[in-house]
Amino acid sequence: MTSLPVVNQPPHRCGALVDHLARRLRLRSESVLAPLGLRPRHLIALTVLRDQGGSSQQDLAKILEMDGTNVVTLLNELEAEGLIERRRSPADRRRHLVELTDVGTKLLARAEFALTAVEDEVFHALGDDQRETLYELLQQAASRTGAEACRENTAGC
Repeated sequence: MTSLPVVNQPPHRCGALVDHLARRLRLRSESVLAPLGLRPRHLIALTVLRDQGGSSQQDLAKILEMDGTNVVTLLNELEAEGLIERRRSPADRRRHLVELTDVGTKLLARAEFALTAVEDEVFHALGDDQRETLYELLQQAASRTGAEACRENTAGC
C-alpha cells in the first residue's frame, strides 16, 4: 500500500470567516436598529460623539473616514431627529462643534442594549473569556492603519 504524499496545508485564512460573521452581525444589527430609526452609520457617529464628548465636524469626518459632504448629510439626519446638536465654535466661528443631546444619549443606550442581544446570538458558542480575547484581537487588528500593515508586509502592497 502506498502512502499518500503529505501536502502542506496553508495557514488558516480568516478573512472569509470574518466577512461571514460581519455579514451576519450587520444583517441582524440592521434589523434591530431599524425600529429605532437608526442605521449602522448613525450608530457609529453617535458612539464616537459619546466617547469623545463631542467633536468638530472636521474631526468627525477624519475619525469616520468620510468625505465632509457625507458627514454633513449624516449630521443633518441625526440633527433632524434631535439626536445631536451643532453649534459654532466660540474659538473659531468657521467650525461647527457636534454633541449628543440627551435624546441621542438615551437612544444610543437603547441601541447598544439591542445590539448586545445580537452579539449574544452570533457569538453564542464563545464563552465570556473567549469573547474578551476576540475583542482584544479585533481591536489590535483594527488599530493598525493600512499603511502600517503595508510597511510590515514583506510581499508589499
